[in-house]
Amino acid sequence: MMPWLLSGLGLVILLLAGDALVRGAVNLSLRLGVPALIVSLTIVAFGTSAPELLIAIRAVGENADGIALGNVVGSNTANILMVLGIPALMRSLHTSECDTRKNYVFMLIASVLFIALAFCGTFTIWSGLILLAALSVVLGVAFREARAHRRNGKDSELDDIEEADPDMPYWRIGIYLFLGLIGLPLGADLLVDNASIIARTYGVTETVIGLTLVAIGTSLPELATTVIAALRRQADVALGNVIGSNMFNLLAIVGIATFIGPISVDPSFLRVDLWVMLASSLLLVPFVFFKMDITRTWGIILSAVYVVYLVQLF
Repeated sequence: MMPWLLSGLGLVILLLAGDALVRGAVNLSLRLGVPALIVSLTIVAFGTSAPELLIAIRAVGENADGIALGNVVGSNTANILMVLGIPALMRSLHTSECDTRKNYVFMLIASVLFIALAFCGTFTIWSGLILLAALSVVLGVAFREARAHRRNGKDSELDDIEEADPDMPYWRIGIYLFLGLIGLPLGADLLVDNASIIARTYGVTETVIGLTLVAIGTSLPELATTVIAALRRQADVALGNVIGSNMFNLLAIVGIATFIGPISVDPSFLRVDLWVMLASSLLLVPFVFFKMDITRTWGIILSAVYVVYLVQLF
C-alpha cells in the first residue's frame, strides 16, 4: 500500500504546488505591471501545465519514458472523454454558443504533428524544437488576436484570471512562489518513483501507469475547472480549458522534456493510444463546427468510452 499512498501524496503535492506557483507568478506579474492579457496567455497556461512538465522531466531523467509520454497522451484523452463527459452528466454544456473553431483546428494540427513525430520512434531534441516552434506560432496568433480585441475596446478584465489579486502583498506572493518551486519537484519525484514501483509490482508497464494513474491525476485540475464552469453555465471556459490544455501538453511538455534527453516511443502508443487520443479529439467536431451542445446523453457516451478504454488498457 505504501507506493499507492506515496503516489497519492505526490499527486496532491503536485496539484497544490502547481496552484501556488500560478497564483504567485500571476500576481507578481501584475504587481510588476505586466498586462493581464499577457499573463493569461503565458503564465497561467504554462503554470497549469507545470505538474505534467515536472513529471515528464523527472520521468525522462529516470529513463521512464513510458510515464512521460503516457502522461501527455493519457491526459489529452482524459481531458476530452472524462473532463468533458463527467460535468455533462451534471448539467448540459451549451457549447453551441462557443466559437472555438480556430483553437480547435490548432489542437488537431498539433495532434497530427505529434503523431507524425512519434512514428520516428524517438522524440529527439530536434522533435522538441519543432513542437516548440509550433507552440510559438499558436501563441503568436493568440497574441495578435488579443491585441486586436484591445484596439477594438475589448480589453481583458482581471476577473477573467481566477488567480488575479492586484493588491496581494509581496510577502504572500513570495510564499506562493516558494511553495510552488519547492513542491513541484518534490511531488514529481514522489509520483514518478512510486508509480514505477507500482508498475513493477503488478506486472503492468510504465506506459499503462502513465496513461491511467498519472494521466487521470494530472487531469484533476482541468476536471475541477470544467465542473465549476458547467455549474456556472460557462461552456466557453470548459471547452477552451480542454482545448488549451491539450495543445500545451502536446507542444510544450514533450518539447521541453526532450532537452533533458531523447524520449523513446513504446510501440503500443503507435498501435492504439495515439489513435485513441486523435479519435477522442475528433469527437469534438459536432460541438465545435455544428453548434451542438454536450448534453447528458453525450456525457454518458464520452464517460462510457473512457471506461472502455481504461478496461482495454489493463
